[in-house]
Amino acid sequence: MTDTRYQSSRDLLAQAGHLLVEQRRQLPEVMLEELAELPNESVPSLAALAHEVRLAWSGPAVDIEGILSVKTGGCAEDCHFCSQSSHFDTNVKATPFLDADEVLAAAEETARLGAAGFCIVLALRGPDERTIDRILELVPVIQERFGLNVNVSAGILTPAQAARFAAGGVHRYNHNLETARSFFPHVVTTHSWQERFDTCRLVVEHGMQLCCGVLLGIGESIEQRIELLSQLRELDPDEVPVNFLNPRPGTPLGERPVVSPLEALRWIALFRLALPRVILRYAGGREIALGELQALGLTAGINALIIGNYLTTLGRSPDEDLGMLADLEMPIGALGEAF
Repeated sequence: MTDTRYQSSRDLLAQAGHLLVEQRRQLPEVMLEELAELPNESVPSLAALAHEVRLAWSGPAVDIEGILSVKTGGCAEDCHFCSQSSHFDTNVKATPFLDADEVLAAAEETARLGAAGFCIVLALRGPDERTIDRILELVPVIQERFGLNVNVSAGILTPAQAARFAAGGVHRYNHNLETARSFFPHVVTTHSWQERFDTCRLVVEHGMQLCCGVLLGIGESIEQRIELLSQLRELDPDEVPVNFLNPRPGTPLGERPVVSPLEALRWIALFRLALPRVILRYAGGREIALGELQALGLTAGINALIIGNYLTTLGRSPDEDLGMLADLEMPIGALGEAF
């Protein structure tokens, strides 16, 4: 990198730091575009700024959450990255809703690990009334027995369904945009990006916290990642899980290359700089994208993580993640209001 380019990168990072840390203002989109084009040599400095912003806006605590797929596979939607879709020949087979005892045992284990939240996840387009009944039967039991915030991910909602979940005590509802509006039709054809966006709006309108995640590495461009950041800003979610594609055999994206560690760190940092107040959670694919460098994400803007396994893929052992936090001397703590 030439001296002139190095100085230009330093000046841009200094400007961003001044706006975010000293003035506590959001960065304009044009500055995010410029930061996305920083040379690779500047990624460590970008990550350092993102860590400073995370500490200034959210403090040092790291929020941990357990998730459980209570209804796996057999999904009628054709999300090209998902091995739970019935459209593709994968090794994930449809299973019915888990028994209540199995769900409660998983919640108990999550609480034992020091987590603040437990997310009930279902593979479906959207819930029917019986499914909502079963979820809402579990919510108060998990809250009262284990002191956990109960979060739910059950697909596209109607206004009446959102109202039921809110009245039933659901703390945070997860519904991912996944990618930018302009790219979404390339990876999903059975429902629209707008349907996802509208469900996210309903979550906020009915008083639940919104968890709205992204999936990087599915073929989107840099410009579309910036577009996605702008669309997330419009929703203003409480939490954004960052997923990296872990290509699943049998899906249309099963042969895509994995996001490189440096690219992963760049975009973790950019998501923090674009969304300074958000709970930015390490989610699926971090093990394959970052490998032994996962600790660096926690010094690049991440302040939350999913502990244990994901929906259809294995995560690191809880002991490894807890050890990582201990090595970094980062305290575990709940982010966002309790139930």
